[in-house]
Parts: sequence; C-alpha cells; structure tokens
Amino acid sequence: MKYILFFLLMSVGVKASDTLHVITHDKTVVVTDPAAGFKSYKLWGVFPNAGTDIRKIILHVKFGCPDSLRCADWDYLDFISIKRKGGVKSESLDYEVARMLTPYGGAFTKNWEFEWETDITDFGLLLRDSVEIEYYHSGYEPNHDRGWKITLDFEIIKGKPTIQPVSINKIYGGSYKYGDSISIEDQLTPYSFRKHKNAEFGVLKISQTGHGMNPPDGCGEFCSKKREILINGKSIETRSLWKKCGDNPLFPQAGTWLIDRAYWCPGNLPPTDDYFFPLSSENVVDVNMEPYFIQPNQAVENINAYVIQYKRNIKGNDVSIDDIIVPSNKKIHGRKNPSGNIAEVIIKNQGNQPLTSLQIIYGTKGFPEKKYTWNGSLSFGQKDTVLLPGIIEAEKSINNYIVRLSAPNGKNDIYPADNKMESTFSRLPVHKNIVVLAFKTNNQPIHNSIRVTDLSGQKLYERKFDSLDRDKIFYDTLRLSAGSYELMVEDTQGDGLEFWFNSRGGSGFFRLQDSEGNLLKQFESDFGSYMSYAFSVSDDHTQVSPFNVEPSVMVYPTRTTGPTTLNYFHGLPGAVKVQIITDDGAILIEDHLYKNLKAGTFTYDLSYRPAQRYYLKVFLNGELKYNKRIRVEAAQRRN
Repeated sequence: MKYILFFLLMSVGVKASDTLHVITHDKTVVVTDPAAGFKSYKLWGVFPNAGTDIRKIILHVKFGCPDSLRCADWDYLDFISIKRKGGVKSESLDYEVARMLTPYGGAFTKNWEFEWETDITDFGLLLRDSVEIEYYHSGYEPNHDRGWKITLDFEIIKGKPTIQPVSINKIYGGSYKYGDSISIEDQLTPYSFRKHKNAEFGVLKISQTGHGMNPPDGCGEFCSKKREILINGKSIETRSLWKKCGDNPLFPQAGTWLIDRAYWCPGNLPPTDDYFFPLSSENVVDVNMEPYFIQPNQAVENINAYVIQYKRNIKGNDVSIDDIIVPSNKKIHGRKNPSGNIAEVIIKNQGNQPLTSLQIIYGTKGFPEKKYTWNGSLSFGQKDTVLLPGIIEAEKSINNYIVRLSAPNGKNDIYPADNKMESTFSRLPVHKNIVVLAFKTNNQPIHNSIRVTDLSGQKLYERKFDSLDRDKIFYDTLRLSAGSYELMVEDTQGDGLEFWFNSRGGSGFFRLQDSEGNLLKQFESDFGSYMSYAFSVSDDHTQVSPFNVEPSVMVYPTRTTGPTTLNYFHGLPGAVKVQIITDDGAILIEDHLYKNLKAGTFTYDLSYRPAQRYYLKVFLNGELKYNKRIRVEAAQRRN
C-alpha cells in the first residue's frame, strides 16, 4: 500500500487544495482460480480520518500485462469493494464501490496498458482511516500463463464537501435470477427506510449488468430489458438496460468486444446510475424489471444498490469542471484525440440553485485565451458536455490546455478551487499537402463511408460505397492547402472493416500514404463504429512528421479451417519475422523470416494442425509489433 501526498494549486488567489493518492493494489498480479470460479485480492489502505473534509474521490483502475505472464483472455465480471473499515478486528463489510468488466486481452502485447476512472465520492463515509479493499476476480480460464497487472489508485481531493453524507445503506446486492420460476420481483423487494434526523435528501446509487445466456434470446447478456425506478410510489425513470459497444474506447480486443450487451461492454468500468430525491419521514425505494420468463433459465441481473442520505447542501452558486475530453492524452478519450478544433469539457452544478449561465475561459497555455458564455439549465448534481468553439492551438509536441469557469448565474462561485482544470495533449501530426487514401473494401462495403472536413466543418472529400464495390482497393489523392483537417471513417453496422465473428463481412483495410507511397498512418481494421484522424498540412516541410514507424498488419480470417492470409505494409524496408505458436506459448509451430520487407501478402495453411487456438506474431527488427489469435476449427475442416 502507498500513501502519497500532492499539493495542487487549483486557482489563483485560492488556498491550495490537497490531493491524496491512496494506492492499495500496486501492480498486483491477478489470476483466476479455475476450481472456485473466483479469487480474492484484499489489501489495506490508510485513508483520511473522519475529521478531514473531502471534496471528491476518483478511483483510477489501471490494467496491464503481467511481467511474467501474458494478458488474460476473457471478459469476466470483477468487483472492487470495501471489506472492512477501521482495522483488522473491525466488522466485515461488503460495499461495492466499482465493478470492472475485464477486456478480451488475448491480442495485447507486453507493453499494453489502459486506465479507467470513476467518481466514488458517495462512499466517502466509508473510506476513512484503515480500510480493506478487495479486488474480486471471477473466471475459469487457466492461471499459469495469463493474468492481469492491476493498480487501484484512490485520488482523494480534500476540501469543503459539496454535500455532507450522514448515512449509507446497502439495499440490494448479488446476482438475481431473471426469467426463473421465482420472479425477480420477489427478490428485489421494496426497501423501506426512515429519514435520518439530519438529512435533507437522498441518493439512490445502482450498479447493474446482465449476464448468462438463454437460447434463443441471449438473455441476460445479449438482450435489452427495461428497468423502472420508483421512489415513494412515484416513477422517476424507465430505461432500457442496453449499451452500444462499437464505440468502446478500448479497441480492438481479441473477442466479441464490439457486440452490444446488457448495460456493459468488455474492457469497461461502468459508472453507476444516481438518482437524487427529497426525503419524507418514511421512504420506499422499489426497482422493477420488465416481466420475463423462460425455461430452462441461465439469466441473472447482477445488482448492487445503495441509499445515501445527505444534509442540505450549502446555499450559493457553485460550479465545477469534471473533465476535459478534448484535447487530452487520456487513453479513455483516445477516439476523439488528437483534435485540432472544438474543445469538449464536462461541467457540473454543485450549487443549490439551478445553473443557467456560466463564463468559460479556455485555451492552450502560451496562446491568447478564448471566452465562451454557456446558457442552459442544470439542477444540483447534473452535468453537461460543453463544446467550446475555436482552433486548438499547439506549438510543441506536448501541450497544456487550460479551462477555467467563472460567474455561475452571474455571481461569485462560493468554492472556486474546482473551477480550473488542465490537460496535456499532443500536437496534430503534420503532413505535406498531398495525401493518398488507400482503402480496401470488405464484402459489405455499403456499411462504410469516408469523409474529410476542414476546421469550419466544410466537407472537402467524401466517398460512400455500394454493393458493387466489394473487395476492391481504391486510391484517392487529396491536394490540401495549409491548415488542419479531420478524417472520419464510419461503419453503420458497428463492426469495422474486419471482425472475426462476422466471417461473411470479409476483410478490408485503410491507410494514409504520401505521394511516394510512404506510410503516414495505418488504421486498425477492427475499429467498431468509427475512427477519426485529425492532422495538419504545412508548406514548411521541415515541420512534417516522420513516417509511421509502426507497420500496417492484417491477418484474415482468424477463424479458419486452416488457411489464413497476412497482409503487411510499411514502406520502409526491415527484417520481418512471423511466428505461429500454440495458445499456451509452449510450441513454436512455424517461423518465417523476410529480409528487407516493405510490403507483402503471405498465406499460411494450418490445416495440418490440431483444432485449437494459435497466436500469430509479427516482429519488425526484433520488436513485437502484432499479436493475433487464430482459431482452427476441425468440424468445418472435415466437411
């Protein structure tokens, strides 16, 4: 466990605000226990004492591949929970603060890592003094050669709290059979509770994901069902528990990562659903699920829910900035970055009055500031995503972007310490004025389109495909003037140019090249719903970015009766080695060396091998650049 203290100056003229980082799990290697189906990792952290004011708590969850193992394969449901508070002899607890849906990690290389974050301020009553934190890892996959390296970092921002919690109670917790002979409504009984004497309002906090596989409807993982929330007899929301996965920030993954699911996606740390409500002397919370029955039944709804009671919030106008989405180098915002235009930020109303107006000052450090007046209507606790107009300037490879909020409702902010935020971001890549779009369609080209726009949003180029364009290569040359541009590739079905599960779709690729055929940018074919690329063009060729050092590699099909084809393109010659190994890495099946290779297409036939999973690895000048899982299927091979 680590206990780290940082001092951050949040706003000029305001007392510095302390930020504590309590790291309970520090690069902890996590593997399954196939015999039990789960394995617990419990470690202690020293959190602030009860007398310390806490403004906000953000949980950062970082995943990587273990040093001595490869990344794990399956999308398992994991829990991060408070197990004890106040020392080893304290009472046992079980309060889930976050849940993690692990990625399909079979194709990740050794240096892969990713970080998610979620706001867990509502659990501030429990995160005090010595606290035992559990990372609960489910699953049955082998544990001798694969796993995860995880870090749990609790970022605790000290300061006057927006609202003061007085109690927290768990009202639901566990896996509830859904569609069984015993109705889920008999399990999710209404929860009755009395108003705490010092409380003014409550927050219902729910984490819920659907699991299991019922033929023929795929419930509970692959079906959309409705949930209704009633508080004191009043319906406050009805929503479908469904999540689109084709725009997942973590892509690509090895498995069916882009298929939509019941309120979750692989490689995802889902936020909770939070509902604010006034308290009566007697209160009832009721969660109802859409009626559903099937036999035999495997579906479950995994639900954890809490009611937190709060004192009345401080009177006054109070706004905070929650995040800078664009521009940012955070991997969680990678689909939208880098960008040359339109910053995107999240603001939150922390005051007891509706927020209707706000001044926002923003811009890259070292450049003139811009100003924007926001108008809208946000109740306490509500957020809004704000688009800030104007070019995002940059002069260095890494830059700082600053956003500052002021004058909520035309008044002074009663707590300006969280009105300012700074992000680091990368400058746009710079190309010469001639760029070549190399696009190979798959077998379903009608799903795809490409467009290029300038910073004003004017469309400079667009290509849409029809069914006659299947399995063809198109080269389009663009001559652009100096300036910044955005290139967008979209797939209306959300499965990119290649997805192993959609064998009928075939495989395509997309590359950006210069007029001499050098690779400027290689794009991942397995991209889901869309991919964007912002770049600039300069007449000063000394400013031009170097050629892409990463090769463009594509292997298809990855589910095969034997043959699979490798397409390699780099533009610069290099020593390329292709290895095919068994799934456990124990046996090297094939080893191919190609000297001074710039581009090539190679077919490997594994029909002589047993039906199982293999990995195809591509090394460039001794460095692993590509790692893809291949499944050889015996049943089809016999036909």
